[in-house]
Amino acid sequence: MSSPMLQTLKEPALVPSPPQEQYVKAFHWMLLSRTVEEKLASLWRGGKIAGGLYLSKGHEAISAATGMMLKPGDIFGPLIRDQAGRLAFGEPLEDVFRIHFGARVGLARGRDGNVHRGNPKEGYLAMISHLGALIPVVAGALIARRFKGQKDLIGVTSIGEGGTSTGAFHEGMNLAAVEKLPLVLVVANNQYAYSTPNDRSFACENLADRAVGYGIEGYSVDGTDLSECLKVIGYACDRARVGHGPQMVVASCLRLVGHGEHDDASYVDKSLYQSAVGRDCIKVAEEFLKQTGWADSAQIESWRHDAKQQIEEALTRVRREPVADPQNEDWCPYATKKIAEAICAP
Repeated sequence: MSSPMLQTLKEPALVPSPPQEQYVKAFHWMLLSRTVEEKLASLWRGGKIAGGLYLSKGHEAISAATGMMLKPGDIFGPLIRDQAGRLAFGEPLEDVFRIHFGARVGLARGRDGNVHRGNPKEGYLAMISHLGALIPVVAGALIARRFKGQKDLIGVTSIGEGGTSTGAFHEGMNLAAVEKLPLVLVVANNQYAYSTPNDRSFACENLADRAVGYGIEGYSVDGTDLSECLKVIGYACDRARVGHGPQMVVASCLRLVGHGEHDDASYVDKSLYQSAVGRDCIKVAEEFLKQTGWADSAQIESWRHDAKQQIEEALTRVRREPVADPQNEDWCPYATKKIAEAICAP
């Protein structure tokens, strides 16, 4: 079985260019994601956010395209650089701030300080780790949906290229392939697994080639090009939705910030910033919008202003909400004090 690669998918008869409405909507999610994360970074540097902070700069096109392909009833297991996808899947801006502030009314009720947030009832799974753990989880959720007779839905999760070398990745993909599950895995190949470069992570020329070994379909795409991300990730999701089994998309980009705000990324090969993978996907999208006449500089600046206003309004609302007080909350390692007391009773 051969893996269909991007040059096949580029055929207009198979994958038409995204329409203006879809492209502009995806750009809005990218812009909102970048802007809210800039606000988070400012709050983190000012000591208003405790713990780690992990940003998506450089990943927004991949993530926005992923989130936009999901429909009600689908399952989404985002990773740390999927803020655009989270927003596109319906996460309110308030929840972005609540999780970082430790708000009592947040999805985690103040029990987690950064990215381990989700709403399973809505098909929005909380991230477990960066290293492939969500692949078998999404696969299991899809099997559960199958047992319930639910059809025409897909599960999507993402991972970094470093995570494709873990046992959880192999076990999850093998399970999905054997069961022919409608699972789409989006691999963001940002050239570094934290500080480990690709040539120390894997030896194959293209990670998409690994799909062949699992008997599934794999594709490569330029992760800095929103149009290509919408086409290829959309194609993979459509294939999964109509019964072609697991799909794997490898999107190449460069993480334009450190692994977290604590990391200065000094280990990154500086020549990468001048290469094709080092392009800022938002700047690429802005140029595309201008070239096509879908927006001009004034329109884009207006969208940016609107994004900032939405974010400031959400932040103002969340700042009025109480933060969790561990001494007076009813949660603990056993979920609630009531459960804990029942388990630990003599």
